[in-house]
Amino acid sequence: MGYIKSAALEETGYVVLDSYGKEIDPQEWLSIEYVDWKSSGDTRFAPLASAKGEIECNGFWNHQPPRTDKDGVWIPEQTAKAPTLTERALEPGSNVGRCRIIELQPNTYADCLYNLHQDDNNRLNPDGTGWVVRSFFNLTDDKDSFFVLRENRTDPSEETRIALPAGAQLVIDTQRLWHAAYHPGDEPRYCLITSWESGPELDAYIEKYNGVNKVESVPLDQETIDAAQAEQERRIEARRAALAARGQREVLAMSEA
Repeated sequence: MGYIKSAALEETGYVVLDSYGKEIDPQEWLSIEYVDWKSSGDTRFAPLASAKGEIECNGFWNHQPPRTDKDGVWIPEQTAKAPTLTERALEPGSNVGRCRIIELQPNTYADCLYNLHQDDNNRLNPDGTGWVVRSFFNLTDDKDSFFVLRENRTDPSEETRIALPAGAQLVIDTQRLWHAAYHPGDEPRYCLITSWESGPELDAYIEKYNGVNKVESVPLDQETIDAAQAEQERRIEARRAALAARGQREVLAMSEA
């Protein structure tokens, strides 16, 4: 039967929507509770919706009963402090699974490439239902930062780099695409990440905000790309060697982040 997927994501695996043009009080992401949760880089997360309405970030399949990343339970003490962000997550009318704000500390482009990962969005998702994708709503004005997307983790020739000013809105099949954010500077980057179920509601939302599935990459000089690519490969090989020395084999598992 197969899953219900959005045609807008079929070709490239992502769409960029119109930028959100309204101001949001930074206290919506600064005053809520964060928990340590490893993702791609030095990160913390502030959940707005979780498996059971608790302030934690675990995959829904790690709870009892185990289930897919749908039907998230909103956390009143968090959503009360972030009403606009909660409203934004609910706006499409799609089924929401996990919803949380990420705090990412500054990193390097080489860090970003090493941290490229795919998400585990559809474990236990029944065939014939909507494929779970993720939205990214950038909250801070990170004009020098960009999101990196690749079909192949180690192939720079197919890299797409998407700018991350305040209000940037992306919808990405993060189980398909390797992804991570490059964030230089001195302050953390904050972004609202929501798991949405594909279907007519999400399709209408993408159309409403003029989603485009191809954008021109943020310019980056070839020397920087080559140096970071070499460092990515060096770190991957070093990890493989370290695991082999312990009698283990590297498994490029999808992230639960």
